[in-house]
Amino acid sequence: MDKKKHEQPAKLKIRKGDLVKVIAGDSKGTEGKIKEVILANGRAIVEGANLVSKHTKPNAANPNGGIVKQEAAIHISNLALVDPKTGKTTRVGRKRNDAGKLVRVSKKSGEEIK
Repeated sequence: MDKKKHEQPAKLKIRKGDLVKVIAGDSKGTEGKIKEVILANGRAIVEGANLVSKHTKPNAANPNGGIVKQEAAIHISNLALVDPKTGKTTRVGRKRNDAGKLVRVSKKSGEEIK
């Protein structure tokens, strides 16, 4: 089923700059930082994961053209956040800190995710 035009995209628990691990797909086991989050279709681009070959025409930046490897978007359900304290994958919770601000916390260690 298609989403309605006025419907808001889902709130994601990961954001740009987070260290994540790929838990499913061809790049399973790869760790990397998130370069970009695409809210509209719930995908993210992760450094070094889900590499695809793109055929490019010669241009000013690449005078010879040819085949270039680049990262493609991967669905966020195939990503797990890496705990800053233990280095293992974890789920994300939310808590109010001392200043009364809502922050993301690791479910495994209770550590705040910055």
